Amino acid sequence: MAAKKKSKKIVRYRRPRNINVGMIIFAIIFVYMAFSVYTYMKKEKVQFYEVVEGNIVNDTEYTGIVLREEAVFYTESAGYINYYVPEKKRASVGTRIYSIDETGSMTSLLANEPDLAVLTSADLADIKRQLSAFSMSFDEQNFRDLYDMQYTLEASVLEHVSLNMLGNLDALLESGIAFKQAKAAKSGVVSYAIDGYESLKAEQVTMADFNRTDYSKTITTTKTGQRIEQAVPVYKLISSDNWSIVFPMNDKDVETYSGKTSLHVTFAGNDLETEGDFSIITGSDGGHYGKLDFLQYMVQFASDRYVTFELASEKADGLKIPVSAVTTKSFYLVPVDYQTQGGDSSNSGFMKERYSEAGTMADFVPVTIYYSTDEYYYIDMSDSGPLLAGDYIIKPDSNERYQIGANDALQGVYNINKGFAVFKQIDIIKSNDEYHTVRKGTKYGLSVYDHIVLNAHTVNEGDAIYQ
Repeated sequence: MAAKKKSKKIVRYRRPRNINVGMIIFAIIFVYMAFSVYTYMKKEKVQFYEVVEGNIVNDTEYTGIVLREEAVFYTESAGYINYYVPEKKRASVGTRIYSIDETGSMTSLLANEPDLAVLTSADLADIKRQLSAFSMSFDEQNFRDLYDMQYTLEASVLEHVSLNMLGNLDALLESGIAFKQAKAAKSGVVSYAIDGYESLKAEQVTMADFNRTDYSKTITTTKTGQRIEQAVPVYKLISSDNWSIVFPMNDKDVETYSGKTSLHVTFAGNDLETEGDFSIITGSDGGHYGKLDFLQYMVQFASDRYVTFELASEKADGLKIPVSAVTTKSFYLVPVDYQTQGGDSSNSGFMKERYSEAGTMADFVPVTIYYSTDEYYYIDMSDSGPLLAGDYIIKPDSNERYQIGANDALQGVYNINKGFAVFKQIDIIKSNDEYHTVRKGTKYGLSVYDHIVLNAHTVNEGDAIYQ
């Protein structure tokens, strides 16, 4: 019997799979880090704000009519006029203000001798200063001011020319030219802006006086070198440094400023701030008007009849915080006479009633007090708080019980000094669109240099905050 042949079939040996645990762990860590970076990039960043001391001033803008002690003077004869005192300059008694050339001889002489009337470098510098000041305060909504500026510049040029002629006046007299000189009968500030309101009194003001549609003023110096008739307005003298601004007030203004005797006034266009005596008057139309009285700075407004200004009606000192940092939170109200201290600690809390097989018992429960009034403490209202709605607390040394349930909301911010968001109550004094001023030194409130969440809606109380 033949022997069996051996099978030559070769079976490949399969090695057992070797799992690389290190690579798996690395892949998990990589995925976790990638996810963490992604969520961090997508998450709204928590920004903080450092509490500082400051105040809020709510400025309200008004336009008022300027009243002064001013008198208009008229020409005594017809002729060609020339001025010798610049606008807003003070003239003493006997100062030569202008001259009238009845025949026109001076005008002909100046035409033939132009060197007698020139502008100096100082004159040009003054005109440049006026242009610069106007460009800084110009408002496109008051385009008519551009025309007033044109007249003012023309008047300034002619004033400077006439003033420079004054040095040659004696020579002109010697040449045989006959003209009349007008001198100041009393001292005062000279102005050539005449508008017909020079005799207006505060109690005569009506709302119609603030309608500038038909308002016009004459700058008389634009007539320098021209022929004018007899008995026309030629200049005015402002004889007192005392002046007033009268402006219309609505019912809210009357309520806001009632009882005040002085106000802080800012003239933005003139870069000027001052205090003015304040009173509320009744105009001839029965309307309410504010009246500001000043003892200085009259010269700066000698050419103006209307002036725009701001009143600092509200000023509050305290801690300044952004409006976006403020939120509200509700708290349980607990009577203050139920508060006690627990056992061996100095923690504040309440005796919470508890039921057991042994009967009714009272356990001390420590709480965090967020705010207090004369009657109530404000305590945490969250579901994980030490006291919940429906719980009873017991008054110390008494059998009186109080059921938790009444609540109230507080305004506050999230303080993050300790690395997590903690609600702090605030007492707002004044506000504007961007900031609140809150009372400082309150027991449960903020202090200078505290760090608070800039946008309160980006966090919840207790969230960890990494600054």
